[in-house]
Amino acid sequence: MGTFLFFLPFLLGFTVVGVYAERKISAFIQDRMGPMEVGKYGLLQTVADLLKLIQKEDIVPKAADRILFLTAPIIIFVAVFAGFSVLPLTSGFRGSTAEVGMFFLLAIVSLDVIGVLMAGWGSNNKYALYGALRSVAQIISYEIPLGLSVLCAVIVSQSFDLQNISYQQGILAPEVTTVPVYLFGIADWQIDVTNIGGILSWNIVRVPILFFAFIIYFIASLAESNRAPFDLPEAESELIGGYHTEYSGFRWALFMLSEYAMMLLVSFLGTILFLGSWNTPLPNIGPVMLADWTTGEPGTWLGHTWGIFWLFSKTLLLVVVQMWVRWTYPRLRVDQLMTLCWKYLVPASLLLVLLSAVWRLWML
Repeated sequence: MGTFLFFLPFLLGFTVVGVYAERKISAFIQDRMGPMEVGKYGLLQTVADLLKLIQKEDIVPKAADRILFLTAPIIIFVAVFAGFSVLPLTSGFRGSTAEVGMFFLLAIVSLDVIGVLMAGWGSNNKYALYGALRSVAQIISYEIPLGLSVLCAVIVSQSFDLQNISYQQGILAPEVTTVPVYLFGIADWQIDVTNIGGILSWNIVRVPILFFAFIIYFIASLAESNRAPFDLPEAESELIGGYHTEYSGFRWALFMLSEYAMMLLVSFLGTILFLGSWNTPLPNIGPVMLADWTTGEPGTWLGHTWGIFWLFSKTLLLVVVQMWVRWTYPRLRVDQLMTLCWKYLVPASLLLVLLSAVWRLWML
């Protein structure tokens, strides 16, 4: 319940700020001003748009399947929002304590496919149905490399518990972690990265294989979130509005809220699995104990403050990178989308799973 009360208002606020930030980032990339008129620097433009959406009439097409049409956006939002329930925010504050939290998150979030299909079919519109089928094909396809890249981190960490994975990437790790240093192809000595902490104890550094798993995860997460260059279901030039063509007002806003919630969720998960979670990026350097000073004791107010600060800083940085990618790269064709997934990402992720298992067996 505590996680729910925390994330629901945060998610609403993040969506408002995220939409404004994306408009400003896209304007900067395209050398224009972005929102400027409503409020200082256009700060109230997103709020005005939100109020407009809430006041719009809730229209249900006459030929639509009313139950499917009205239920679809709720199912999508609930499926995405439920994924936040297992996220650890600090060393002493987390949501569900389920030991299979990683498995639960992937399972519950995948249910948004049902909502997408319901929205397209229930609209009784060929464009919406076509967009829904393309979206379902895209999400199901990219769930495979995404799941395999997550499995790499699980194999190395030997745990489905996201809090346990977080602890392993900092100075609070229950076991000492060493990283071999190679010279001329031979492991000459071991570095105790647990006592050093900081970025050296993150999964992408202490296990270099996971750096490539993180790249695959990030690409697949863009497709899972229907973000450019993988936003084919919403390609205005081809599909009008995709599976939500017939939606308006608050229900359309719920789709957009779900999209930004998914952006935030995959960024949280990527941070927890690969980028040190709530652990500090600052290492202990000799007598300068930066990692100790910027971590805090578990369960104390200082530990909570530092944990939330580092986790949210890394997560929001990934969100900004997602926005940067959207306004930098052109949209892929559907054949290019599937080729990238099945010919490149899936084989590469399978190879990384094998290498992660070998690394865990022989190196850790």
